[in-house]
Amino acid sequence: MSGADKDDKPSGMRKGLTSYGDAGFSLFLRKAFIKGMGYTDEALDRPIIGIVDTGSGFNACHGNMAELVEAAKRGIMLAGALPVAFPTISVHESFSNPTSMFLRNLMSMDTEEMIRAQPMDAVVMIGGCDKTVPAQLMGAGSAGLPAIQLVTGPMLTGSHRGQKVGACTDCRRFWAAYRAGEVDDQEIADVNDQLVPGTGTCGVMGTASTMAMVTEALGMMLPGGSTAPAVSADRRRIAEQTGKIAVQMAAQNLTPDKIMTRAAFKNALTVLLAIGGSTNGLIHLSAIAGRMGIQIDLAEFDAIGRNIPVLVDLKPSGQHYMQDLHAAGGLVTVLRELRPYLDLDCLTVTGRTLGEEIDAAPASFAQDIVTPRDKPIYHQGGMAVLTGNLAPGGAIIKQSAASPDLMVHRGRAVVFTSIEDMAARVDHPDLDVTKDDILVLQNAGPKGAPGMPEAGYMPIPRKIAAQGVKDMVRISDARMSGTASGTIVLHVTPESAQGGPLGLVRDGDEIELDVTARKITLHVDEAELDQRRKDFVAPDHVGSDRGYKKLFLDSVLQADGGCDFDFLQPTSIRSNAGYGSKS
Repeated sequence: MSGADKDDKPSGMRKGLTSYGDAGFSLFLRKAFIKGMGYTDEALDRPIIGIVDTGSGFNACHGNMAELVEAAKRGIMLAGALPVAFPTISVHESFSNPTSMFLRNLMSMDTEEMIRAQPMDAVVMIGGCDKTVPAQLMGAGSAGLPAIQLVTGPMLTGSHRGQKVGACTDCRRFWAAYRAGEVDDQEIADVNDQLVPGTGTCGVMGTASTMAMVTEALGMMLPGGSTAPAVSADRRRIAEQTGKIAVQMAAQNLTPDKIMTRAAFKNALTVLLAIGGSTNGLIHLSAIAGRMGIQIDLAEFDAIGRNIPVLVDLKPSGQHYMQDLHAAGGLVTVLRELRPYLDLDCLTVTGRTLGEEIDAAPASFAQDIVTPRDKPIYHQGGMAVLTGNLAPGGAIIKQSAASPDLMVHRGRAVVFTSIEDMAARVDHPDLDVTKDDILVLQNAGPKGAPGMPEAGYMPIPRKIAAQGVKDMVRISDARMSGTASGTIVLHVTPESAQGGPLGLVRDGDEIELDVTARKITLHVDEAELDQRRKDFVAPDHVGSDRGYKKLFLDSVLQADGGCDFDFLQPTSIRSNAGYGSKS
């Protein structure tokens, strides 16, 4: 044991020994305790592959976690290594107060530190729900250990009165109809039973599906691993193969920095645009890239989007569901159409290039979910980047899910100063609002809320919805669920709480949106804005003097910096942050 302990590159149980001042004793004590769980010396002499287990009774998206852990273990043992599962924080969208985004960075820190602290030669990270996958990739990127992502997979669809339904685009569609009086109490209760018919992530192109697909495009997931339903045999086979690949990665020391390169992020951004992916995907990719010392250029992203059309007919930009995309061949069907726009030399977790994996995939076949490039679902990428005096650091609109007749629009601002203010007044019969006005939500950004919640999908005021109006221009520094649709401007940077121009908007101001020109303009004299700046007071949050909330408010970056913590990104990124900085 002492001879092995002198290896230049310790592995397995000899990695990261607890500090007792005596390395031999540290290994002796570690083995004594783990043998208490029934391990033999033969098992403990093998390479160790950690498995991040994010199962939780509060996380239905991860309801198949135990089965995936077992399948990954099987793959690891078949490849000759020892699997060891361990827990980290688990974050679910609808069970996280005030918002899951508030906790993403905490989960990334937990993931990073547990990978560093415990002896493993590689790690399989199992996530699924929106913020869990980016948190794990952020943590793995910082930890620098060979890592591979496994997702829990999308749920299957349900059925309501003869129509296929699934979380969560249909959740929002039915709730909007209920608020407008088009659906009664009995029907909304009935559909509530069918929207989530089983375990798994949202079955549309929401943030979970988006992050799964861009992670595969990034090279950090087993090819073909993003679309298989959570309850399918395919998902378990993918988990087994993921375990086998993790052992291979450990032997090759295939670390995240060799995979998550600048070119790989460009591939991921290209796929994000082509699938009509969630606007959240841009924030998360910015944060992951930041951990690798890479800054996402919004102007470059927008330029890519002008040449890359939306090719995937999935809700909310289309009509179908993730199970349909899986049946159509999964992501590789999209990659084949995008091949001229991709860097095919980028390395993947298999040790082969993206181009080699596309070539090795099963042959294509006739299907109607992924369209040819010359017959797209939408003629440009799913997102557009807006700039102007209302958003000096940029803003995002999901143009593929917006109303064409509102893409160029000028209207009167109806301002809500906070999420609480919006909730209190949006449905009041005396609210001064018409269908042609522009709804503005302030103080819903990273610091303003805090946590940048998915409040950007502002409800249509009840009296306007009752007129049959389905969409209005809405502007905020918040985020929006990838499952939502509408003419909604998001991620306005800098945010209101930082003294950004959005916080200076008042009721009655004229705002002009021109998506074609990529402009968003507040038509108020600069002298008047200067006067309003003098009256600016930053929001004060209860409990912000201690704990994680204090850490968050002191350290969080703006949307273009991925809303990561400044101290978690390399110095090279921090010194060139622009609006991505805290102030």
